Amino acid sequence: MRYDVKDLRLAAAGKQRIEWAGNQMPVLAQIRRRFRKEKPLKGQRVSACLHVTTETANLAVALKEGGAQVALCASNPLSTQDDVAAALVKQYGIPTFAIKGEDNKTYYKHLTQALAQKPTMTMDDGADLVTMVLKERRELIPGIMGGTEETTTGVVRLKAMEQGDVLGYPIVAVNDADTKHLFDNRYGTGQSTLDGILRATNILLAGTRVVVSGYGWVGRGVAARARGAGARVIVTEIDPTRALEAVMDGFEVMTMSEAARIGQVFITVTGNKGILRREHFRSMADGAIVCNSGHFNVEIDIPALEAMARSKRTVRPFVDEYVIRGGRRIYLLGEGRLINLASAEGHPASVMDMSFANQALSSEFLVKKARRLQRKVYRVPLEIDREIARLKLESMGIQVDRLTPDQKRYLASWEQGT
Repeated sequence: MRYDVKDLRLAAAGKQRIEWAGNQMPVLAQIRRRFRKEKPLKGQRVSACLHVTTETANLAVALKEGGAQVALCASNPLSTQDDVAAALVKQYGIPTFAIKGEDNKTYYKHLTQALAQKPTMTMDDGADLVTMVLKERRELIPGIMGGTEETTTGVVRLKAMEQGDVLGYPIVAVNDADTKHLFDNRYGTGQSTLDGILRATNILLAGTRVVVSGYGWVGRGVAARARGAGARVIVTEIDPTRALEAVMDGFEVMTMSEAARIGQVFITVTGNKGILRREHFRSMADGAIVCNSGHFNVEIDIPALEAMARSKRTVRPFVDEYVIRGGRRIYLLGEGRLINLASAEGHPASVMDMSFANQALSSEFLVKKARRLQRKVYRVPLEIDREIARLKLESMGIQVDRLTPDQKRYLASWEQGT
């Protein structure tokens, strides 16, 4: 078996952490038991480009027990948990190509290695694997029935491919499932982003002016969690509807130019580039902390910060100090990459339970339906989304009401009025 991980001697510790996460993923556990029995993915070769974490490991094992041949690589150079990667290879027999801190050359080599098995299905978090197939490995397209995509940034890229008529095969946008973006994006990223900032810096959030750029589901979660910790939260947005929502949720809303002058901690979560730029760095106070929890590190103009800096040094793990004009210090966390994975452990397993249940069931859906699908981006079928929510509630010991026959008739009719 081919693999590329940091140290196989970490495998025992990784297995313990994978099992701990699995204890908090009851929905995926149910799916895994059924997959083990029914083998719905038998004969499939799944190449997955995901954050190599304890939660992802449980998904990979579920896919393998469902009959798939799985190869895994990292979807971000700083998101790998090295002990987990080692355990996947040594304890579970899953070819894994991921090392925390790998350079860009190694990162793309790992993507190539994950594709070496000539997949029948791809699984992405950021669409890098699909992009490589389209740009460099087009000969693989006829053998790929479909793929899935985990995150907002990837879905944006894939929809651009669809609009440009270059998407090579159908993709299920797992990110767009309600049981993914309403929970993973909001509660998972909201909590884990602050966890990453606190582990890296050990600052006190109470009383701190925290600027959150972007008020999508991730921004909502980050802003709410920061306010819960006592921070004074400022939101920046380009969408007037989302900005209005932030105002009505009780947050200050202003432009980044205004926020840069008064903010102390800056968190970008937009999925776009150049959110924090040269003009903003010039306005920031001494000791400003900047970080990103969007998928790619382009949200912060790091080349501009590098050019402005008179000196640079690492003052703590994942904390780089840039000294700019006037002796002012700006601290960049996690090289501008996903701070919740760079310096912390990513989302809690209990919320990833739903996200990866969507991945597993979407893979099964593709096996059954791919031949009928066009080269487009599809939402997770509503019946899958609702079944995952039902299973999650069931695992929590919660029951909900059901419509009575009379209520169903009423909703299906138009005759009854006031």
